[in-house]
Amino acid sequence: MDRAEFEADARREGYEIREGKIEPNVHREPHVHDWDARLFVLEGALTLVRGNGRETFGPGDSCSLAANTPHEEHTEADGVRYVAARRAVVQAAAAG
Repeated sequence: MDRAEFEADARREGYEIREGKIEPNVHREPHVHDWDARLFVLEGALTLVRGNGRETFGPGDSCSLAANTPHEEHTEADGVRYVAARRAVVQAAAAG
């Protein structure tokens, strides 16, 4: 999959697209996002830690993360530049 395919697929599924970066040698503590996320790496590398798993994504790789999934984000000496896709999570109406 290339960038154009990634973006087209994400838009079809209701994601907003933006480009971003994380500076070199950043180690973000565990956190969650209140949106579904997809990421396509353009340059550098990003390591995601989820549960007991650790996975590194480099140029041309993509990954996804469901809303409210605890994770850490880490970069090394090159940092990372990426295309991010995010989609708001619709909360179910409270039964009443």
